[in-house]
Amino acid sequence: MSDHSDERATMIAAGDLQEFAPRGREHCRRHPSALTLQLRRLQPASELCSSDGAAGLVGSLREVTIHERQRESWQLRKGVSDVGEEVDYDEELYVASNMVIWSKGSKNQASTVYKAFTVDSPVLQALWCDFTIPQEKSEKSDVSDSDEIVEKCICILQNSCINVHSIEGKDYIAALPFQVANVWPTKYGLLFERSSSSHEVPPSPPREPLPTMFSMLHPLDEITPLVCKSGAGVFGSARVQYVADYTLRIVFLNAEPSIVMTYDTVQSLHTVWALRRVKPEEQNTVLKFSEQMGTPQHVATSSSLTAHLRSLSKGDSPVGSPFQNYSSIHSQSRSVSSPSMQSRSPSISNMAALSRSHSPALGVHSFSGVQRFNFSSNAQSPKRHSITHSPNSTSSDSFLIPETEPIVPELCIDHLWTETVTNMREKNSQASKVFITTDLCGQKFLCFLVESQLQLRCVKFQESNDKSQLIFGSVTNIQAKDAAPVQGIDTLLVLEGSGNLVLYSGVVRVGKVFIPGLPAPSLTMSNQMPRPSTPLDSVSTPSKPLNKHLGPLEEGVLLSPVPELRDSSKLHDSTYVEDCTFQQLGTFIHALRDPVHNRVTLELSNNTMVRITIPEIATSELVKRCLQGIKAILPKEIAVQMLVKWYNAYNAPGGPSYHSEWNLFVTCLMNMMGYNTERLSWTRNLDFEGSLSPVIAPKKARPSETGSDEDWEYLLSSDYHRNFESHPVAKALRLDPLKASAPKDDFSQSLSLDSSTLLFTHIPAIFFVLHLIYEELKLNSLMGEGIRSLVVLLVQLARDLKLEAYIDYYYRDYPALVKTSRQSCIIDQVQTGFMHHPSFFSAEPPSIFQWLSSCLKGEGVQPYPYLPGICERSKLVVVSVALYILGDESAVSNEASHYLYKITSGQRKQQIEQDDNRCSFRHSTSVSSLAEKLVIWMTNVGFTLRDLESLPFGVALPIRDAIYYCREQPASDWPEAVCLLIGRQDLSKQACEGNLQKGKSSVGPVLSSDIPSGTESEEDEDGMNDMNEEVMSLIWSEDLRVQEVRRLLQSARPVRVNVVQMPEASDHEYIEEKENRLLQLCQRTMALPVGRGMFTLFSYHPVPTEQLPIPKLNLTGRAPPRNTTVDLNSGNIDVPPNMACWASFHNGVAAGLKIAPASQIDSAWIVYNKPKIAELANEYAGFLMALGLNGHLTKLATLNIHDYLTKGHEMTSIGLLLGVSAAKLGTMDMAITRLLSIHIPALLPPTSTELDVPHNVQVAAVIGIGLVYQGTAHRHTAEVLLAEIGRPPGPEMEYCTDRESYSLASGLALGMVCLGHGSNLIGMSDLNVPEQLYQYMVGGHRRFQAGMHREKHKSPSYQIKEGDTINVDVTCPGATLALAMIYLKTNNRSIADWLQAPDTMYLLDFVKPEFLLLRTLARCLILWDDILPNSKWVNSNVPQIIRENSISLHATELPSSEDLSLETLAQAHVYIIAGACLSLGFRFAGSENLAAFKCLYKYATDFLKCLSAPTASITGHYNLETCLSVLLLSLAMVMAGSGNLKVLQLCRFMHKKTGGEMNYGFHLAHHMALGLLFLGGGRYSLSTSNSSIAALLCALYPHFPVHSTDNRYHLQALRHLYVLAAEPRLLTPVDVDSNTPCYALIEVTYKGTQWYAEATEELMAPTLLPELHLLKQIRVKGPRYWELLIDLSKGTNHLKSILSKGGVLYVKLRAGQLSYKEDPMGWRSLLAQTVTHRNSEARAFKPEAISAFTSDPALFSFADYFCKPTVNMGQKQEILDLFSSILYECVTQENPEMLPTYIAIDQAVRRLERREMSETFELWQIKLVLEFFSSRSHQERMSRNPNRGLFMNSEFLPVMKCTIDNTLDRWLQAGGDVSLHSYLSGQPTEESQLSMLACFLIYHSVPTPGQLAAGGLEGSTNFSELLLKFKQLNMPVRALLRLAPLLLGNPQSMVL
Repeated sequence: MSDHSDERATMIAAGDLQEFAPRGREHCRRHPSALTLQLRRLQPASELCSSDGAAGLVGSLREVTIHERQRESWQLRKGVSDVGEEVDYDEELYVASNMVIWSKGSKNQASTVYKAFTVDSPVLQALWCDFTIPQEKSEKSDVSDSDEIVEKCICILQNSCINVHSIEGKDYIAALPFQVANVWPTKYGLLFERSSSSHEVPPSPPREPLPTMFSMLHPLDEITPLVCKSGAGVFGSARVQYVADYTLRIVFLNAEPSIVMTYDTVQSLHTVWALRRVKPEEQNTVLKFSEQMGTPQHVATSSSLTAHLRSLSKGDSPVGSPFQNYSSIHSQSRSVSSPSMQSRSPSISNMAALSRSHSPALGVHSFSGVQRFNFSSNAQSPKRHSITHSPNSTSSDSFLIPETEPIVPELCIDHLWTETVTNMREKNSQASKVFITTDLCGQKFLCFLVESQLQLRCVKFQESNDKSQLIFGSVTNIQAKDAAPVQGIDTLLVLEGSGNLVLYSGVVRVGKVFIPGLPAPSLTMSNQMPRPSTPLDSVSTPSKPLNKHLGPLEEGVLLSPVPELRDSSKLHDSTYVEDCTFQQLGTFIHALRDPVHNRVTLELSNNTMVRITIPEIATSELVKRCLQGIKAILPKEIAVQMLVKWYNAYNAPGGPSYHSEWNLFVTCLMNMMGYNTERLSWTRNLDFEGSLSPVIAPKKARPSETGSDEDWEYLLSSDYHRNFESHPVAKALRLDPLKASAPKDDFSQSLSLDSSTLLFTHIPAIFFVLHLIYEELKLNSLMGEGIRSLVVLLVQLARDLKLEAYIDYYYRDYPALVKTSRQSCIIDQVQTGFMHHPSFFSAEPPSIFQWLSSCLKGEGVQPYPYLPGICERSKLVVVSVALYILGDESAVSNEASHYLYKITSGQRKQQIEQDDNRCSFRHSTSVSSLAEKLVIWMTNVGFTLRDLESLPFGVALPIRDAIYYCREQPASDWPEAVCLLIGRQDLSKQACEGNLQKGKSSVGPVLSSDIPSGTESEEDEDGMNDMNEEVMSLIWSEDLRVQEVRRLLQSARPVRVNVVQMPEASDHEYIEEKENRLLQLCQRTMALPVGRGMFTLFSYHPVPTEQLPIPKLNLTGRAPPRNTTVDLNSGNIDVPPNMACWASFHNGVAAGLKIAPASQIDSAWIVYNKPKIAELANEYAGFLMALGLNGHLTKLATLNIHDYLTKGHEMTSIGLLLGVSAAKLGTMDMAITRLLSIHIPALLPPTSTELDVPHNVQVAAVIGIGLVYQGTAHRHTAEVLLAEIGRPPGPEMEYCTDRESYSLASGLALGMVCLGHGSNLIGMSDLNVPEQLYQYMVGGHRRFQAGMHREKHKSPSYQIKEGDTINVDVTCPGATLALAMIYLKTNNRSIADWLQAPDTMYLLDFVKPEFLLLRTLARCLILWDDILPNSKWVNSNVPQIIRENSISLHATELPSSEDLSLETLAQAHVYIIAGACLSLGFRFAGSENLAAFKCLYKYATDFLKCLSAPTASITGHYNLETCLSVLLLSLAMVMAGSGNLKVLQLCRFMHKKTGGEMNYGFHLAHHMALGLLFLGGGRYSLSTSNSSIAALLCALYPHFPVHSTDNRYHLQALRHLYVLAAEPRLLTPVDVDSNTPCYALIEVTYKGTQWYAEATEELMAPTLLPELHLLKQIRVKGPRYWELLIDLSKGTNHLKSILSKGGVLYVKLRAGQLSYKEDPMGWRSLLAQTVTHRNSEARAFKPEAISAFTSDPALFSFADYFCKPTVNMGQKQEILDLFSSILYECVTQENPEMLPTYIAIDQAVRRLERREMSETFELWQIKLVLEFFSSRSHQERMSRNPNRGLFMNSEFLPVMKCTIDNTLDRWLQAGGDVSLHSYLSGQPTEESQLSMLACFLIYHSVPTPGQLAAGGLEGSTNFSELLLKFKQLNMPVRALLRLAPLLLGNPQSMVL
């Protein structure tokens, strides 16, 4: 039984024993469903046992629970947070009957139910799966994973379908075409195993079996068969085929690496396959392969399978074998295309359906939408089944043409490894558990448990060098009853047959696990059986028995693959014995389950479960680092053994506290190196150091040992074992003899090392690694304690290895810790020979500070050694200094090898590659200077501000300097991390918001207006209360124009009807008069909503749970003085029918346009807004159109669109068609084209039935076609539209009314389709588009109608006599505008000349004056570049005859003339001028061009005067009003969004005119002008792109409706298309600290054009920017805000995205500056004050004033606590003043982060003056700081811009330097020279001087005595010789001057 004592010697204590029950069980019990009753009845037995029922009852109940348990299952995984960071809790998925419960929680976090799902049928399986959705990019890049969205989902498998629920809330249901045995989550999607029924053994006719494994990459994708590619072997050559072997079962599937393990039930072998996406050639092979076998016997696999999958109805699958016969399948395949298709599932949310249906899975001739997965309907005739049941009746024709497309496979498995055939075939059985584990050195094993043989088989595997495949090694068997991986610490737990829990790392045994609270099997044994050997025996002669145990274990580890077999014989007999003992004890472990991280659940024999935690390998950062380093340097086998020994020592029961972990590590490590730690003298020295005292306690208590030294490990652990032993007698017995033997040892003997121990030969390598770790820790100012602990160990090793240089180096670092007493060395020369001195070992200690210092001084440097992955900071510092100081840009590129060399233990190549990938430098961002390069590189390797703060200040200085430079002039497109690092919160916030997806609108919180307060409640329903008041009040701060606009545009309150009752009028007449007046006013009220829509454009984010508030259109009035209500419905006067129907449509549009495009809206919300009352249908129609205009209508499901159109409500159809088309602008979307074509007879085939489509709907559909095909020059569409412009009236009444608007719509649509294509209309030359349009414009003989519709137009109309000439009145406007749009901006003179106004009186009489407006407009738009903003150009458009004879606009009396018609001339004149002005408006739309504004304003005032002049009657009031409206619109276009006051006054003046000629149309025009002026509340402006001009032409067509239902000439709905021309151009600076909008000065630079050179102008933002394509760059200018440059030459996307998200540009105030609001003139800023009294800068600065400088709370508190004088100050006053001036300097220089550096330098110098420096760390930093400022690179930077820099304008550094020099010189005089001399000559120095001496040596970089001796300095006689000899030692002259007296032998110093 000695074996047991050995086992107990290496026990590992498991922590945190907890009872475990799945969280879901409790939840199920409370869940309200039918299940509760059952669960109540079947309570778990454990609960009932507590009651004292009879045993029989318990037994019967236990059977019930077992039955119950079978129905519940659960799985656990490591918690995944939504963001993706590390979280330490478990997630559990619990399944019971038809419920699935997903909960999260851990032992220190209460577990909560996250989601619970209940489904209709019992759940077969539930699992987590991540689906990837490839994003549709412009180029199909399937390779890069960057553009894939991962959907985290949970899948629930039921009998006939699988439910998938994503975390975002999408639900899918995928029907399953076969019975599924198992589902597995893979890296790509789901994998299904089809359950093979028993009678599917190969049937009599030989044929291909059906596939058994299928994949589904997304719930909306097809289920496709899996392909297998097996190597040469069973099948001959490697071939590709479907997986159709039903003997293969999947036993395990893993995502990373993506592998599958299968078990072949026939051959009883396990096989591993790689799972990957299928390659195209493999797809082809499979599909071809299946088609070649064309004989009727071999049915084509793919087609029949496809047919089967597609035709199998849900009803069939559970009945018998689903695959009855091929013939039946084939006969059914006819029915596949039957119309009764079932869609995938009705319950898919519409968003989900849309998102995926248009992107077939990576598009391999796959098919979309519903046809993708049709089950034939359930109602198949049973008759057909019975006929086709016999195999003979196979109709042969069915496979000649398989109707279904083949299903294309998506995933493929590649054969990797098969286990070797064992001779015990019958014993091999399917693995019950498979997992992948990693050992402590990172080697991976695939382990599978074969329970029938109680074996765990482990296969080692690794990636091949090119990462393309996995290579598998040999199998190792471990005896095991159960096993589970412990991923957190790279080990696995094995449950042995004896019931012991043993920890393994890979295949190396670590030790038994002791579980507190559960009796260990070996202990129970020992209690009941007498022990054959007492512990005393085994201790007193330890060498024999222990070797017996240790030997085999070690060999087993290294050689034998079966380490445990040595006691297998014993194992068999002992198990029975132990089992019976356990049965009485009642608890033993019989299974392990649910391992997560380092937690695992044990199932005990009494049906309870406990969860335990396996302890970490180390907790202290220092020990972790050292273990990592040592592991990296040792060969793998030794590393594993070393870690195993350490793990055992550290985790023994009752192990060390956190504090003494390091001491235990040192002891353990030195023991492994062969030291005898009990005898080592420095443990005694440690007694006197405070830092390491805890190490002594365990040492004292430990008994000394005798015997040979190999027993150290046994003794080390037995010591803990003893703590655990219960018998005090045993303790006494064991202790006494050991104590007695102690004195025999001679001291010197015991100090020799034992060379046979594990790590002895590797001592130098380990020492060097620990030294590098020591250097690495120096770069982290938080690890000071660790460094001191480490140095003690390093000194000991350095002494023993006789490394003088290292000892001297440690002494200089820690003079107080490293006493110079040279202790006798204990490794003799012979032994040193055995040691393995690695190639990287250097005699001079590598020092990171020394390396940096040499760089700064510009001396040559050696590469610095570093350990990849462990010394990352050293690498970072070295590379950044190389880049920034040496200016070597290649340092950060891939090869950093000039400055670093890597230290590895053999696996060299691989590591380098990984490393380079990580630090590769992205050249995407703009990089100009070294500082920028450095900062961008540092963020790429993940360096943050927190890392910077923990770097020592001297090392951090170059990096801070670079950051300071970058902060001044950053680029606008840097990523967020860079901006955070350089401290520009404004930029980082901008970058952060730029990264948010469009959907998550970030505009909300920053620029959302507050909910209006109660005072506004009476006016809050006017639909304008969601505007952003804050920004508008900044834009228009000096007056209340916004309130005025609101007042003019509100239509929700009654109007005032002010009529005075004449004395002669009766009351009745008075009432009628009032109502007539109200009718006039209502014409205006009904015109308001269009303008309101413009004003509130995109200003609101709706709440998805509330309906959109639509303000009601109020057509009543109030009459003063009594405020009586006046109503039009009283019946006193005639009111036109349906008067308000278009007004309410516009009202709906206006409400809908408030919704910003970035809002999150879905189909359900749109439908939810549908009103209940029929009266509101018009408003809803408008609302739909608005949603189309802002792009949300694409989310409306096709089903609902269809639903709305079938209702036949005219308005809804108009709104919907226009909306859908606007949303799909220019996409040529087929579905929408079909939708529109139904409403356009001309686009339907000639034979189709005549649909009765309302005329206005036809007009809307035609415009819709124009929008969908905008700019595509699609031939067929253009041809049809061209014909439709001149569509003749039909024989019956059709096409006879409102023909003008249809013709105009066709013209506009044709113009849009060919927009801007001009003469190069490809492939349309035969249509003669321009000639045909010219004919439509000027008239002439109608051509013969070509095309398919000629039949329709044979008989002329019975209503309208047109003859065979073209009716120009109908066709001219459309044709004119079509020409304008086709030749837009082409400057085509010949076409423009067609449009010239006629110049003879005769011709003028032929043209309607109105058409002259259109012609002039069209001509100017074509000659775009000729438009000039002055009245001379405007008048140049008027023909001479008119100019000479017409009345000028100001004339008072009429000229007389006989032969000329004055009326014609006057009308032509005003219309031509209006046309020219309108074109001016288009040309300068949204530009706020001053010249254009003045010119247009002049004409507008002229027309106003004209209206009141006596000559107005000749021109006609109506004409003048039209022209005035056109001018007003032109003005508003030019000044769009600017809210110009003069235009506002004009609009208000027109608003007041309500009588006379003012009809609905003019009001509409005036209020549209008002709306344009304040477009989107000042946030939007108009664009002049081609598409915008087309939209504006439709919206501002200059013929206005006469009354509110007038659509004769132009469909009113088109007025809203202006939205397509609006673009966000408001730039709003937002102060990043206060998060409020503010003013900032912006400098805009224009690119040069043919009209002006490159120019800059300053604007005060918030302001509307000019069009982006005109700009070169935008700068936020100082001095108040940090500068910021947005460069548009590289592309405008960055700025566009800022503008589209609300135009928020974050800016940051500089220190000491106030915002423009608080301090408009800049007189109150703090720097301005300090200039006045510059003299006593420090005193003048009051700490209270700091609040003006900065908003940083840390600086406030610093000023508060350290700079405020208190009452009795004494000598502290000087420190306070110093702090105040430091603070002032840091804040005014804008680098408060330098404050700690200043203070650290000051404190260090004070400490040096008091001679209290116990370590020279800070002195090194000061030295580095000084060297940095004197370095050449820094001097060069300063010469380039002298006023910048960190410490530059202060006297601080020189003072500090001077103080240090003086202190050290004083010490030298006061006796320091003696100790210096003795140091240099190698004699011991006195204790008291040690620390000052070290300071002197460091500060003056004095070489070591060894270097001096080598330099031969002894014989020097004069100073010049010394100078020469010191040249190669790189020692500064100032130091040499101080050393010279000592070296030359004359005692007096040369400095003083």
